[in-house]
Amino acid sequence: MREAGILMPIASLPSKYGIGTFSKSAYTFIDWLAQGKQRYWQVLPLGPTGYGDSPYQSFSTFAGNPYFIDLEKLVEQSYLTYEQCNQYDFGKGEHAIDYKKIYHGRFQVLRTAYEQSNIAEDTEFQHFVEQEKEWLDDYTLYMVIKDLNDGLPWNQWPRELKHRKVEALQQIKVTNKSDIEFYAFQQYMFHTQWMELKSYANEKGINIIGDIPIYVAFDSADCWANTHLFELDPELTPYNVAGCPPDSFSETGQLWGNPLYNWARHAEEKYAWWIQRLNHCYRWYDTVRIDHFRGFDKFYAIPYGDATAEKGQWKQGPGYDLFQRINSEIPNAKVIAEDLGYLTESVSALLEQTGYPGMKILQFAFDSREDSDYLPHNYTQNCVVYTGTHDNNTTKGWYQDISEEDREMCHRYLNIPENYQSNIHEYMICAALGSVAKIAIIPLQDYLGLGGESRINTPSTLGNNWCWRLSEDQLSWEQATVIATMTRLYGR
Repeated sequence: MREAGILMPIASLPSKYGIGTFSKSAYTFIDWLAQGKQRYWQVLPLGPTGYGDSPYQSFSTFAGNPYFIDLEKLVEQSYLTYEQCNQYDFGKGEHAIDYKKIYHGRFQVLRTAYEQSNIAEDTEFQHFVEQEKEWLDDYTLYMVIKDLNDGLPWNQWPRELKHRKVEALQQIKVTNKSDIEFYAFQQYMFHTQWMELKSYANEKGINIIGDIPIYVAFDSADCWANTHLFELDPELTPYNVAGCPPDSFSETGQLWGNPLYNWARHAEEKYAWWIQRLNHCYRWYDTVRIDHFRGFDKFYAIPYGDATAEKGQWKQGPGYDLFQRINSEIPNAKVIAEDLGYLTESVSALLEQTGYPGMKILQFAFDSREDSDYLPHNYTQNCVVYTGTHDNNTTKGWYQDISEEDREMCHRYLNIPENYQSNIHEYMICAALGSVAKIAIIPLQDYLGLGGESRINTPSTLGNNWCWRLSEDQLSWEQATVIATMTRLYGR
């Protein structure tokens, strides 16, 4: 069955308090998706954001972002009052998130909610803490120690905490019990609200597509609590870090800085940590998009401390051994493989062996110098097509930036008359929906015809990323009806 969906981050939803949340606006958006006959809502990773506000650099691969907790629901539970919510400045920009103000205000108001909740007496909270203890204990302890050390990453903590000495950790637990419980409270509220929202989406026939970054952040509870699973020296400093080599997009490559996995240790433990991670994802999402799939075949290792990614080398990843284990432990797992960029024969073979659908990005298709696998006539059914992703410009913004030669090829391929070239986003959407790809995902900005000012992220840059927000008046039920008509027209 051919299906369609929309890409829209939670953070970009409208809300009263500076950033998108699991609020009434999220439920309205699900209703809007259902009206538009969509079957998927793709969200970005839902973890707590760290440096650069990127959801791909999170303090935990298991924890949820407390920014997404709906404050109005806490008012309904009598944990807060509207007066308490309104006394903080969460930013005034209707179309942009002010992360600095969110950071300073959100945790204060959540602390107030926690202190007024008497949550320790809640049996459902107690059950949650016990059920999630395998990761929650490390995460809450990590965040409290991080606060006690002025936000420094764990490798800059006092030695006894950095190396997880039992006596030192126990002392922190005893003297900071309420702070630890506060972080558990945040996760309980996130989990409860998100699962309610996801259930509502599923009832409306909407499946959630979530992202799982291949790597975790070095500044994370995951790395601190599982140092043996990463390539670290005896002082817990990385030997190498993750990134991408130089290419036509970046002369010095991309230096991500994530710690690399000790794949031999993962194999010895039968990939238990990965199985735990994915099982957690499948509670949150119906389908998981695995980021940077080629890194499971071979990964790029850059010497720690290098200023650029130019001197890295390729190393062998776990290959099919990992996915064989996943298929055994999580049968019928729905996966989308992010297989973008230059693919070697071995990566293509691994993708074929897994049977996972790869990704096709229409914005990558129109290179006037050569034929492209991203042109729709080259697709197979087992793929997911996008006009662009969160890492691309909007289609209108992309069209303005490409060369005249590529633009002319785009006109010819999509058969766009000269007077209709301002409608480039509509032609691109039709090309995606009309392709043989079994799933077509369109960023909401393209359906709305928005320009480059609404771009979500520009890779390898800091500042002005992950900030775009939708305003209440930008969606209409008439638009949803038009989208439904297009979706039916192309048999999705």
